[in-house]
Amino acid sequence: MNITNQKTHVLTSKKLVGSVISIKNDRATVTLKITKEMVVDSFNLTHGGFVFGLADYAAMVAINEPTVVLGKAEVKFIKPVIINEELTAKATISERINEKKIVVNVQVFNQKDELVFEVNFVCFVLENIILEK
Repeated sequence: MNITNQKTHVLTSKKLVGSVISIKNDRATVTLKITKEMVVDSFNLTHGGFVFGLADYAAMVAINEPTVVLGKAEVKFIKPVIINEELTAKATISERINEKKIVVNVQVFNQKDELVFEVNFVCFVLENIILEK
């Protein structure tokens, strides 16, 4: 597992958003274990925001520029996610519209290799960190 080349989102919570497994050739893989803090009901359903966060993080790392931000998302929640599942997000840059605008496809799978979530993100690489004055 070589993630020493990660240039973006380096302070991201592994517990809440995931752990980077790999970054290579416009691709990234990130994993997340679903915990009881992510559950919303007595059926152990996970709040979709955690799945979305995992996918977002994978997309940012696939681009791997310090100033990358999310601009748009087209999402598909395909299968419910529950406590103790281990999710893997696989992000691939699908289009570089220009130097600043990049489209990333992310697919999220559970430990049974079932697709649970898919998204196309439009991301932007800015000149500076978005909050930098």
